[in-house]
Amino acid sequence: MESRNPAVLLLEDGTVYHGAAIGKIGTSAGEIAFNTGMTGYQEVFTDPSYYGQMLIMTTAHIGNYGVHADESESKGVKLAGLITKKFSNTYSRPSSNDSLQNMLVESNTVGISDIDTRSLVRHIRSKGAMNAIVSSEILDVDTLKAELKKVPSMDGLELSSFVATNQSYEVGDKDATLKVALLDFGVKANIINCLVERGCQVKVFPLDTPVEDLLAYQPNGFMLSNGPGDPSSMPISISIVDELVKTNIPIFGICLGHQILGLSQGLSTVKMFNGHRGINHPIKNLITGKSEITTQNHGFVISKESMSKNQDIEVTHMHLNDDTIAGISLKNKKVFSVQFHPEASAGPHDSRYLFDQFIQNMNSNKN
Repeated sequence: MESRNPAVLLLEDGTVYHGAAIGKIGTSAGEIAFNTGMTGYQEVFTDPSYYGQMLIMTTAHIGNYGVHADESESKGVKLAGLITKKFSNTYSRPSSNDSLQNMLVESNTVGISDIDTRSLVRHIRSKGAMNAIVSSEILDVDTLKAELKKVPSMDGLELSSFVATNQSYEVGDKDATLKVALLDFGVKANIINCLVERGCQVKVFPLDTPVEDLLAYQPNGFMLSNGPGDPSSMPISISIVDELVKTNIPIFGICLGHQILGLSQGLSTVKMFNGHRGINHPIKNLITGKSEITTQNHGFVISKESMSKNQDIEVTHMHLNDDTIAGISLKNKKVFSVQFHPEASAGPHDSRYLFDQFIQNMNSNKN
């Protein structure tokens, strides 16, 4: 095993871990979080919703199956930093194109391995989410403490503009019978793929696109994508979505898009103690009574207490671990959203029926 440079992880509460450097040699900081998925690290690391996060992977081995050109959710790694137990520079999967180490370096991602991630996750579970800094170039803890104080809190932080598109673009068959206008807050590629596979032409728009420009596309439906950061820090997007709801055109929101939809209808969001991140989160569909295992990645959630502010909204899905709201719909409108990721990349496909529901809403609205 090749030797690695030393690295240091410092948490906001003063907790220190010493390990080995992975990825790019450097210093990086952000809010620390953990993902409980056992597979799919490439899809996780390239998910724009993780922008600004220092991510701990709870599974012990990372990098062992390399990376594949077709398994990225966006261009390059979006993490602020990576924290693992065991990290492999070599990989055994024949179809892989490269090592995870090379991908991290190309994306300027700093990381640390060879630390006790079980103890670290237990610490965060008890203390809650907080900022952290990883460095493989500065090993002095006092210097890192001074740097960490400069890092802003995730609460109130707008991050979507750093990962969303600046120019609109189209994907799918130009002769498709259904057209979807997608507001990009940090969209995952497989959300677009799930729509295209169902016969949609998708036009992806910047997050601050005026309503009249969205309507000029003459869409059959609007998709509100996932993304990073605090949804309450996005008043322009919230206002746009409020106007879209009034058009009576079908809407489907995912993750941050779900939160922005709720905010547009008078609900409020709250920052979670730890957040939900992984591919094994149990959800109950309150409409059908069925449960499903879902992929999740969020640190904010719609407040249950705020549901009394709008009697035209019903809760459709609940998280079975902590009873947080995982899905809503607007009564008498073809508008719904979920807090989880039905495209499930990585993850189980239990929830992909929601894309079919969106298709049905668009088709019935045409008739």
